[in-house]
Amino acid sequence: MKVTESLIEMENKLTEMLEEIKELKMRVYSLEEQNEQLRAQLYAKRSQGEGYENLARLYEEGFHICPMHFATVRSEGEDCLFCLSFLKKRE
Repeated sequence: MKVTESLIEMENKLTEMLEEIKELKMRVYSLEEQNEQLRAQLYAKRSQGEGYENLARLYEEGFHICPMHFATVRSEGEDCLFCLSFLKKRE
């Protein structure tokens, strides 16, 4: 293969990669906007005091709410001292 052909092939690959990067950049931008909206909603709910009620509900449904194991399923019928202490702080 000639050097010119290799350069043309590399240029084509770079062009394809740049298009993929542009698509990824737009997707990231969209996700960042969505993240900001969700953060604003979460902040609004926290200021209304719903945050702890939601955490208590999640705990009742069998999920951890402590930072170490957040959103993982608790063992059937077993309480987590970390989760309970977190809930107790709110009382």
